[in-house]
Amino acid sequence: MPNIALELGKQSATFGAKSAYGDQVDIDGVRIIPVALTWSGFGGGSDESGNGGGGGGGYAVPLGAYIRKGDSLTFEPNMVSFLAVAIPFVWVAGRALSRVIRALKR
Repeated sequence: MPNIALELGKQSATFGAKSAYGDQVDIDGVRIIPVALTWSGFGGGSDESGNGGGGGGGYAVPLGAYIRKGDSLTFEPNMVSFLAVAIPFVWVAGRALSRVIRALKR
């Protein structure tokens, strides 16, 4: 049986900047570096009889790409992902703000 802590340690080495920024690709003199919002979680445990288990998962939302043409570097967002993230965020923020304003009026 593999040691689950060692396996998770090996997989977590790719977290951080490596998971948020993809490998650069050069196409016709243009350098493209994809950018994503990533998060993940893991869990594990065992019971009194020694039976154990674990699991994990992750999620990535492509945000866009950095594009370098010559000396200029620009970020081009992925509008579909931006709207998929922004619309729920704006709704929750508006809802929270309305509740704060209502509480302050009392």
